[in-house]
Amino acid sequence: MAASPSGVNRFYLALGAAALIGVALLIYQVKAPKAVSIPANVAILAADTAGFRGYLLGSDSAKVEIAEYADYQCPACQLFESVQFPSVRQQLIETGLVRWRYRDFPLVQHRNSRLAAHAAACGGDQGRFWELHTLLYERQPEWSESGNAAGRFRDYARTVGLDLAKYDDCMTSAKFAGRIQASLNEGTQVGVGSTPTFLIGGRLYPGALSSDSLRSLVRALAPQTDK
Repeated sequence: MAASPSGVNRFYLALGAAALIGVALLIYQVKAPKAVSIPANVAILAADTAGFRGYLLGSDSAKVEIAEYADYQCPACQLFESVQFPSVRQQLIETGLVRWRYRDFPLVQHRNSRLAAHAAACGGDQGRFWELHTLLYERQPEWSESGNAAGRFRDYARTVGLDLAKYDDCMTSAKFAGRIQASLNEGTQVGVGSTPTFLIGGRLYPGALSSDSLRSLVRALAPQTDK
């Protein structure tokens, strides 16, 4: 028995719908953010640390250096970055009193922290570390518990003006996995156990210190520099 015209039409409509769904799925797979994983406990090569002591702000001639060991997914680190660090930067770093050294210390319980650290490192590879660093902390609530934070980080990379092709290559190659591991190892060796922790004058100060507390510590170490 020959199919009725209405039956034929329904068949072709269903076939067309299936084709459209297939095309849509293909487009989604092509455009969807690729999952990125940054390995932990990697072997550290000489090239990972050569000439790199951390992400630095401030004058080379500053008499006091403050090293901050921090985790991008840590709420206390986000609080320090958003509330205290603008004053620290204005009062201590830009005045030449302090050389600031940011070090990654991704905690194992924070599943996106190492990925965030690597995204910031890839931003630094294009001269935009501090811009991406700031944005990662500002938008921590958006990505902190995300299952695929890589997509959001790529959006932030676009926001700060990175070349996305170079950024993607940097992320997928895990180019800075060794650098991040070296930073974590350094913190562990000096006794860091939580984030944020500050190393000032050979002593560790855990917790999100206030800008006033940091200024007092700097004055105690180099009083003649703070008029």
